[in-house]
Amino acid sequence: MSTPTVSIVIITLNEAQRLPRLLDDLAAQSFQDFEIIHVDSNSDDDTVALSHAAASRFAQYRVIEMQTRGVSLGRNTGAAAAQGDKLLFLDADTRLDPAFLAESLAELDRRQLDVGVVCMDTAGLPRRLALGYGIFNLGIRVTLPFFPTAIGACLFSTPAVHQRIGGFDEGLSLCEDCNYVLKAAEGKRTTLGILRARFGFDPRRLDQDGTLRTGLTYLRANLRRFFRGEMYKNEIPYAFGHYK
Repeated sequence: MSTPTVSIVIITLNEAQRLPRLLDDLAAQSFQDFEIIHVDSNSDDDTVALSHAAASRFAQYRVIEMQTRGVSLGRNTGAAAAQGDKLLFLDADTRLDPAFLAESLAELDRRQLDVGVVCMDTAGLPRRLALGYGIFNLGIRVTLPFFPTAIGACLFSTPAVHQRIGGFDEGLSLCEDCNYVLKAAEGKRTTLGILRARFGFDPRRLDQDGTLRTGLTYLRANLRRFFRGEMYKNEIPYAFGHYK
């Protein structure tokens, strides 16, 4: 079996509703030289069964079932199994248009980027969500030159970078994705940039927790990171996996 251009690592926890939609998007990509590594964090719904049923739609597809739950653990587990020249980390609640991979990989090569940060698509969203996503995107752009941040739900990297920085820090419960790109940028050994392509993002977090509340949580978290360092003691509590 040939080495794929990109290894797509998808992490899940009870995503039976959303994983099939993302897999439909991947099956529709104009660029198909990829492998999918689905890492499940001990779901207790039909996520894994649906994943196995979808595997035949793709040339290279693996399911890894973890007994221990963890966002960073899942991404690191998938990256350790990856065979591709590039890595793409996805959450199950992302959506991609058919040209996403082709355009993103072409831009990564053209700009010789090791790490590609992707912002959220605001097109066609209600005003409240468009504003919320737009603020997140603005924060990513503003902080890029001096304190890079990212959204781990859709993030490009390479196996070499991932290994050099020790992957995602499994001791962090919040902003592990921002920590990842910050580590990558340190020492100027990694080229990092924001890609033109966008990804769709399920608004369930903003719907359930509130746009303002969610935004303020991440603003507080990143301000604290900037002035006082990473948070290893749940200094700013934020629950994941509680969405209806």
